[in-house]
Amino acid sequence: MSNKPKKQTDKQPSAEPPYKLLSLRTGKPKDWAAGIPGVTNAIKSLINDKALVRGGKALFKMNQFDGFDCPSCGWPDPDDDRSSIAEYCENGAKAIAEEATSKRITADFFKQNSVYELSQLTDYEIGHLGRLSEPMYLPKNGTHYEPISWDNAFSKIAEHLNKLESPDNAAFYTSGRTSNEASFSYQLFVREFGTNNFPDCSNMCHETSGFTLAATTGVGKGTATLNDFYDTDIIMIIGQNPGTNSPRMLSALEKGKKSGAKIIAVNPLPEAGLMGFRDPQKISGILGKGIQLADSYLPVKINGDLALLKAIEQLLLLFEKEAPGKVFDQEFIKNKTVGYDELIKLIENYDIDELAKASGVSLEDIRKAAKMLAYKNRIIICWGMGLTQQPNGVDIIKEVLNLLFLKGSIGKPGAGSCPVRGHSNVQGNRTMLINNHPSKEQLDKLEEVFGFNPPRNNGYDVVGTIKAMNEGKIKVHFSMGGNFLSATPDTTYTANGMRQLDLSVCVSTKLNRTHLIHGKEALILPTISRSETDIINGELQYVSTENAMGIVEWSKGMLKPISDKLINETHIVCRMAKATLGDRSVVDWDRYMDSYDAVRDDIEKCIPGFENYNVRVKQKGGFYLPNGAREGNFQTKEFGDRVPFSITSLPQNTLADDEYLMATVRTHDQFNTTIYGLNDRYRGIHNERRVIFMNKKDIKKAGFKAGDKVDLYNYDNNTERVAPLFIIVEYPIPEKNTVTYFPETNVLVSIHNTVKGSNMPASKHIKIKIKKHNPDAYDKIDGVLYKKRTN
Repeated sequence: MSNKPKKQTDKQPSAEPPYKLLSLRTGKPKDWAAGIPGVTNAIKSLINDKALVRGGKALFKMNQFDGFDCPSCGWPDPDDDRSSIAEYCENGAKAIAEEATSKRITADFFKQNSVYELSQLTDYEIGHLGRLSEPMYLPKNGTHYEPISWDNAFSKIAEHLNKLESPDNAAFYTSGRTSNEASFSYQLFVREFGTNNFPDCSNMCHETSGFTLAATTGVGKGTATLNDFYDTDIIMIIGQNPGTNSPRMLSALEKGKKSGAKIIAVNPLPEAGLMGFRDPQKISGILGKGIQLADSYLPVKINGDLALLKAIEQLLLLFEKEAPGKVFDQEFIKNKTVGYDELIKLIENYDIDELAKASGVSLEDIRKAAKMLAYKNRIIICWGMGLTQQPNGVDIIKEVLNLLFLKGSIGKPGAGSCPVRGHSNVQGNRTMLINNHPSKEQLDKLEEVFGFNPPRNNGYDVVGTIKAMNEGKIKVHFSMGGNFLSATPDTTYTANGMRQLDLSVCVSTKLNRTHLIHGKEALILPTISRSETDIINGELQYVSTENAMGIVEWSKGMLKPISDKLINETHIVCRMAKATLGDRSVVDWDRYMDSYDAVRDDIEKCIPGFENYNVRVKQKGGFYLPNGAREGNFQTKEFGDRVPFSITSLPQNTLADDEYLMATVRTHDQFNTTIYGLNDRYRGIHNERRVIFMNKKDIKKAGFKAGDKVDLYNYDNNTERVAPLFIIVEYPIPEKNTVTYFPETNVLVSIHNTVKGSNMPASKHIKIKIKKHNPDAYDKIDGVLYKKRTN
């Protein structure tokens, strides 16, 4: 950005990046992941972000026993054999490059660049401006952020919160990177303030998993451990792309394969990370071909997973009838389940050919997969947002569990359920009571320990918060990390709600689009990163996180903070609480500020499984939280010590001739809404993000050709939503299915298109129409298209 003063402007900031194309280059998709390109790209990221020295130093401590937890994905670290060279992946290195950058955004930068001008940058450009270095304030009707002291920032928050008609007029969002200590303090303040409005990132990624698992197994988490992957018979991966979304999972898959496991991959796209792995730390991964992962690849249609699972179950039932007790675990079924007979009747009534057709997978390939599963019971089933973000995602996961229950593949070594969570402490946030619908027992315990009566009514989740903002019911929105606007659905609708707020507050390390689509007043509160030292009263503090398999481990930063004006998240919460609640509070916030040990002492009093927290968290590798389902000890609300077989219905996926189903996905050059680069090398995409993957038959039938520019439309609830200027890319994907990248196409995800039961945005199931690009619908300024405004 320019350092020259610029004219102020009262133009409305853009909720979406400008619609500009770069110079797309396409190549052959990869059939393997990682390898030397992963190493070279990690190094390039460190150089480009001016973080080669700081970042390189940090990488040697990331995910080590005495180091800090990766701020990227939540895949667990090995219990014992961690690599002393590189216990991280390419995307973890990119995350550190962004944290460790020497580039800083100062008050002078904001003075030179208005909010409107910054909104005209792409998300990639915004993300590479550097680290935020001091608190900033945007006054009412202001055009530029201005510096503000920390004391005045907290006074401003307290002023707005205390003048609300009801505490329920505020919402408090949480990102997955927030530590256990900050999360617990955060929920404690918010509940003492008087609301359960806790929208969080789980509401957009794995709420469906937690909701379903809690109801069926009694624990809202998976049961498989990392060691189970090393000694199992079958690993089934459904709707999950490990090569991009959790690359360190590839090492676990490799280890399982070498121990004899077979892998079944189920996904609309033949992702590189499902097909092969070249470990850059091994000679075979550098000079050889690495290891083939998938023994069977099933190219399921979008939302064809339920039909596929039912088809597999029907075939397994035939095998069971031929060899009673050899295919289904009848002892487990008899002693641990309810509803078996009803499920069998349902399975028998399906037409196998119709199921295969609905799934999009050939019956021959389904038979092969069923034979692989038939006489094995050490089975792990992994899934990602390809299942959780479907309108019937709860039913799909129930069917996954039906299969595991039939096989007795849960509660035993080498078997179990494995939802592959995204962010590094998203599971820990929920454990720390970041939850808009807490249980009575959880609230009773808070009241017992602290002496105040927490609110008992359920609060807003993400979808509820967005609707409430648009209805004028939310006046203050506080974001503890994340990029709320870009992560959420229905971008235009969400932006409209954000602009109606009296105050929006973002705790952040870097600038993002949520800072630019703001309330009538806005605050940016910069915090230290996971990799930076956190020194309180002369002592180096540590925080803790919970990974996707329920292990709690400490995390100690080691880099000098990028600015001396940053404070940690726990202090932000405590100072906000003191300013807002004052003498009304019964919590000793100063005690929390002096030492995180005090926070952990109170977590231990409130949450089961954290006994002797401050001692056990320092153990090598941390400690596992209790998980009865992992041990085969089920406790469900409705069925006691048994698990239920679920009766599910097939979806009716009808499309008009000119309609397609679209799923949004990440590129390999991003993590959630953070854009590291403009390539997606595994899928052969270079220097562009505005692409739509289509089947070649669909392209021809619609009268298009690869490389054509098109606009994408959604018409849910009689509302036209448009994402303009995309390039068609021919790709091996089922007919009538398409894939695009988010957040560019979040604008097409209707706020009403949600998962039944979990109320998550169904971002993997969007009906769209594709039309030739219409440049007349846009203004062209300096060669860039902007949507024409109408009064």
